Amino acid sequence: MANLEKGSSKLLNAWAFYDWANSVYTLVISSTIFPIYYGSLFRAKGIEEVELFGVLIRSEALISYVTALGFLIIAFISPLLSGIADYLGNKKFFLKLFCYVGSISCMSLYFFSLEDIIFSLITYLLALIGFWGSLVFYNSYLPDIAHKEQQDKISAKGFSLGYVGSVILLLICLAMVMMVEETQAIQMMKYSFLLVGIWWIGFSQYTYYYLPDNKNNNKMHKNVIFNGFRELLKVWHQIKNILPLKRYLAAFFVYSMAVQTIMIIAAYFGEKEVQWGSDSKRTTGLIISILVIQLVAVFGAWITSKLVEKFGNIKVLMLLNFLWILICTYAYFVVTPNDFYMAAFFVGLVMGGIQSLSRSTYSKLIPSDTNDTTSFFSFYDVAEKIGIVIGMLTYGYIADITGKIQNAILFLILFFIVGLLLLLRVPKN
Repeated sequence: MANLEKGSSKLLNAWAFYDWANSVYTLVISSTIFPIYYGSLFRAKGIEEVELFGVLIRSEALISYVTALGFLIIAFISPLLSGIADYLGNKKFFLKLFCYVGSISCMSLYFFSLEDIIFSLITYLLALIGFWGSLVFYNSYLPDIAHKEQQDKISAKGFSLGYVGSVILLLICLAMVMMVEETQAIQMMKYSFLLVGIWWIGFSQYTYYYLPDNKNNNKMHKNVIFNGFRELLKVWHQIKNILPLKRYLAAFFVYSMAVQTIMIIAAYFGEKEVQWGSDSKRTTGLIISILVIQLVAVFGAWITSKLVEKFGNIKVLMLLNFLWILICTYAYFVVTPNDFYMAAFFVGLVMGGIQSLSRSTYSKLIPSDTNDTTSFFSFYDVAEKIGIVIGMLTYGYIADITGKIQNAILFLILFFIVGLLLLLRVPKN
């Protein structure tokens, strides 16, 4: 269809609706059902380690190392593809490509098993790459479709839609698991993976219908392949001359290591360390905890946008980092389900706000006269992904050598402290 005018409500809503489509991955696969399913496979066999290429690795460390590998791959290929997308003007093509790879891989998790662990981990890896790979192209649309004064609000709306949509599917999955006998619960979890893929593909079509293509007549040639890395270098040279953006990115790189790591490992922590009493209570308790996080996060994203209107982006980000320090300190002492529920409430309160605000803060700091928004967001994406690699490797290594996930979470406090200190150096507008 004909391209809609920048800033139009229909275009903005279509862009934000992709959060509704793809956020089911983060909630069902990354945060709840898959971690429960993954842990149940090890408990069913009475083991805590698996042999991979002749090395015994603890279950929680194994999934963190594979996750880190996935983000490392994303950090490498996203600038490669972003350069091609910028040159050919086909970012929508890559958005769709990663969406379909991710959603089909989610459905393939139905076959995840310890007996064929390498294939299973590859499936998990491709689902992760599909989700996170699509986000750089999705995020790069923000300054293209929204005026600067609209970006905070529509970014928050996107995250809110994502939380609500993913909660709806999680409730469906919870009903499926609770309506059957405990022996059949695993099978219902496997059906949940199929639902995620179908939901993601299906609802994303609304976004694709309205987002502009922006194709041009440029032809592909070999020099284009490394355009993305050249663009990253060019972006870096520009960033070095923009003091607020340079200092903000340094802070974001550090605190994002901890934020994203905690979001990824929260359910694995709850599944492994909290004393639930039985498998059925563990499944129900973890899903309820993540639901609490998601629902409170909607309020957190909203109240953060209101605080930003009064105090500005950087001051609110500093507050959120301080709150994360308190939450991580509390998490070290979590043992009972009630402890975990309380931690979940406060994680949700700050999680939605810091994600939305980080994205919109960066968007507003990008030079308004640039046409290379994909390259700027590719740089943002690479910084975030390398941070996650460091965070996940740190978590996995500490958890593996100490045998206690709390030790790894306590260590993440250092990232928030440094992030807070770096935010203090960002010039105030």
